[in-house]
Amino acid sequence: MSIKSDRWIREMCRTHRMIEPFEEKQVRQGTISYGVSSYGYDLRVADEFKIFTNVNSTIVDPKAMDPANMVDFKGAVAIVPPNSFALGRSVEYFRIPRDVITITLGKSTYARCGIITNVTPFEPEWEGFVTLEISNTTPLPAKIYANEGLAQVLFFQGDEPCEISYKDKAGKYQAQTGITLPRL
Repeated sequence: MSIKSDRWIREMCRTHRMIEPFEEKQVRQGTISYGVSSYGYDLRVADEFKIFTNVNSTIVDPKAMDPANMVDFKGAVAIVPPNSFALGRSVEYFRIPRDVITITLGKSTYARCGIITNVTPFEPEWEGFVTLEISNTTPLPAKIYANEGLAQVLFFQGDEPCEISYKDKAGKYQAQTGITLPRL
């Protein structure tokens, strides 16, 4: 297994539409950076969010997440309440090759402010917009800037293609188009 470089990422995007829209250079001027980096791709968070609220005083249940626990928000800056979280989605649509798996990590700019981004691996042949979990671990409200970098995706290519891919399993989050709540 090997981590893939900026050259490989550019080539996969040109020939296989692995990331759309694709920014082949890192955009940094006046923004939290996004685009290709040396060994990864900094994805952007779109301008639509589901912000967690506890107005119903219910329990968070991954087997039956109540949509009433989330407030829909669309805008350039989302405010995540203290010690809470929001869901967002990537600007980019990803198509992962059969012999590749990814790991996604939050960007250091947000991490240094106590904002943690959690994303599960993109499995071989998964495709879709990425649902992003953004946790505010601080006792203060936190700003999240839409259409700017939020997390970095690292691509790992296996020595051979997997026997059964996410697409083969008809995975429950395949080709998701918006912010997707947990499914059972």
